[in-house]
Amino acid sequence: MPTTILIPTPLRAYTGKQASVAIDGHTVGELLQQLTSVHGPLKQHLFDESGKLRSYVNVYVNDQDIRSLQKEHTAVADSDVVSIIPSIAGGKEAD
Repeated sequence: MPTTILIPTPLRAYTGKQASVAIDGHTVGELLQQLTSVHGPLKQHLFDESGKLRSYVNVYVNDQDIRSLQKEHTAVADSDVVSIIPSIAGGKEAD
């Protein structure tokens, strides 16, 4: 059974407007590689030119940031939910 990856609204244009995608894989890295092989245009938004996950892309397995786990080598189970959360910047300082 595949693992569910939640797609944030700004990236749904690259997944056929799907809010979630079911992907097979044993690690977060495998899931993301599989996701971007199926949805090619998404790759440039998640990975830099050297193939590393962009620093402003946060990935969570259930509610844990993979940076505090084993990064892309973090193991996943079918029952896990992987969330991609792009950092948001900008806005105006409060007066």
